[in-house]
Amino acid sequence: MSGLFAPGWAGSAAADATSDRAFLAALLAVEAALARAQAAVGLAPGEAAAAVTEAAADVDRFDARDIALRAREGGNPVIPLVAELTAAVPEAAAPYVHRGATSQDILDSALMLLSARTLDLVLADLARVEGALARLARTHRDTVMPGRTLTQHAVPTTFGLKAAGWRSLALDARDRVAGVRAALPAQLGGAAGTSAAFDAYAPPGPRRDLGAGGIAAALVPAFAAELSLAAPLLPWHTLRTPVADLGAALAVTAGALGKTAADVLVLSRTEIGEVSEGAGGGSSAMPHKANPVRATLIAAAARRAPALAAILFGALTAEDERPAGAWHAEWETVRDLLRLAGGAARDAAELAEGLRAHPQVMREHLGLTGGSIVSERLAAELASLLGRARARQLLADAARRARVQGRSLAEVLAAEPALKNTLDLDELTDPAHYTGAAGALTDRALERR
Repeated sequence: MSGLFAPGWAGSAAADATSDRAFLAALLAVEAALARAQAAVGLAPGEAAAAVTEAAADVDRFDARDIALRAREGGNPVIPLVAELTAAVPEAAAPYVHRGATSQDILDSALMLLSARTLDLVLADLARVEGALARLARTHRDTVMPGRTLTQHAVPTTFGLKAAGWRSLALDARDRVAGVRAALPAQLGGAAGTSAAFDAYAPPGPRRDLGAGGIAAALVPAFAAELSLAAPLLPWHTLRTPVADLGAALAVTAGALGKTAADVLVLSRTEIGEVSEGAGGGSSAMPHKANPVRATLIAAAARRAPALAAILFGALTAEDERPAGAWHAEWETVRDLLRLAGGAARDAAELAEGLRAHPQVMREHLGLTGGSIVSERLAAELASLLGRARARQLLADAARRARVQGRSLAEVLAAEPALKNTLDLDELTDPAHYTGAAGALTDRALERR
């Protein structure tokens, strides 16, 4: 796929890691791992495992498009791939290709292998995001800016605290991705999850006394180790929590990065201009524009990911020992999510590393309400002098007069007889003096590793 309509992931490492060729390579790697694992536990000759591994390593000898078209006959690409791989190995090794496995064993394991490789890339980009946002938070620990609630100025905050919050979300995503990555399981259960065929293929003699779990008790861990995946407690053909967990982690990643993008999109508006992307994108019609393209692409991924994750949650209700349709709905969905999250992580790293803050603009905006942005502080101070109800009424009237008259709140309040020579209104209405624990909260957030 060229990604013509997917600039969010086109050209990303995640796109390469989830290409048709990469998926085909993963399927072949799983078949080779199965042969080696069977040789390790005495189910196949070492020479056969080596032959399968050699043939599977030559990905380009297999035609992905031809396999895709032939997959329509059996409903999945493993069936025609096994036929091709069997034909590619010496005759003596042919019986040991795919021996005892079912198509879902191979495809599920390949999907987990592909996911593991892609998640490693996502984690690397999330580390870049975290590092860049930590630097922003430290640099702007005490840079005061308007805090906004329901689109309006609320009370002052700091850009450092905002950046620390973005970083916290990136770390939340990292923790979820890392947890899922470590738990991705191999799949090996045979036709209906009983592993019966592996016991049937066990050679005569002492190995026939297989004990609890049969030969699968040794084969499954060996197979998982070959792929560097977790060994599952049970075959999970219709126990789809690994896939649902993967989808959830990817959707959380896209959404967590999407929060940063949403803030950047607001704060970089022409009429706000408190931040700007390091290298904005151009317009086909308006030469003056420098659009926040990185943030835009991240926001698009964040909007798509939840619906895709919902498909994987729906696939949890998989019937019988092998499902019809539920399993099949996962393949493209997982790949789309891997690409979206991978592209969003790449774009978020570029966004965070290039993001520019404009403290002077932030400071100017603090004065847009003439000091009313600190009315919460004034209400607390005046309540001790006038009582709570009277203080709130006085402030409401003063704020209205300040707006109508184009004066500052401090000027209007200074004329109030009840407040003559009682308060330092210039100090009380200075937004920089009302950021609460923002600095300490930023420091605390940056302690998280």
